[in-house]
Amino acid sequence: MEPALRTRVKICGITRVDDALAAAGAGADAIGVVFWPGTPRRVEFEQARAIAAALPAFVTLVGLFVDPQPAAVRAALDAVALDVLQFHGDEPQALCASFGRPYIKAVPVRPDIDLLQYASRYPDARGMLFDAFEPGGMPGGTGRAFDWQALAMRLDAGLAQALVLSGGLTPHNVGSAIRALHPWAVDVSSGVEATGDDGRPHRGIKDPAKIAAFIRGVRDADG
Repeated sequence: MEPALRTRVKICGITRVDDALAAAGAGADAIGVVFWPGTPRRVEFEQARAIAAALPAFVTLVGLFVDPQPAAVRAALDAVALDVLQFHGDEPQALCASFGRPYIKAVPVRPDIDLLQYASRYPDARGMLFDAFEPGGMPGGTGRAFDWQALAMRLDAGLAQALVLSGGLTPHNVGSAIRALHPWAVDVSSGVEATGDDGRPHRGIKDPAKIAAFIRGVRDADG
């Protein structure tokens, strides 16, 4: 697979305006806000509107949902100026495509899923986001990585052009992941979160230094 000219970067799970501005200032192409109620990274509409209003030009705002009711997505679109939708559950293609917005579909990377067959169910998706699968766990933002080399062997050139890589990425390993897969974009959440004195992450609170280091790792790999 040929590498992208420049790997795009999305910082997901943003809950604060300051973190959104830190990501944009460091060079992020997209910011993700989560509307799924099953995570501490969830934002209310008021938070999301403040983040959207603060973003500079040419930074994409992505809204993330997990098996939502259509009315919940429409309510978010009415309340917040979302550019792209991201679906992280078992949503059918018809639902994903029904809101008049470009969308990204997450793919759980596990041995029993035929990745090419799964992707073929969403021919109009602007990207396929490959994420680590954790049985019984959250559908994303788990901090777990998967075997990038094994994934590379399961992709074809057409799918690689839409590849968004996620799952366990950090400033320390994102370069290796890019060199293994040459994705169109990378998506990080837990890997750039702040940690307390006990070493535990503060879910939804980002560390500006980690964001900057992550994006430097991406650019170094591109170079």
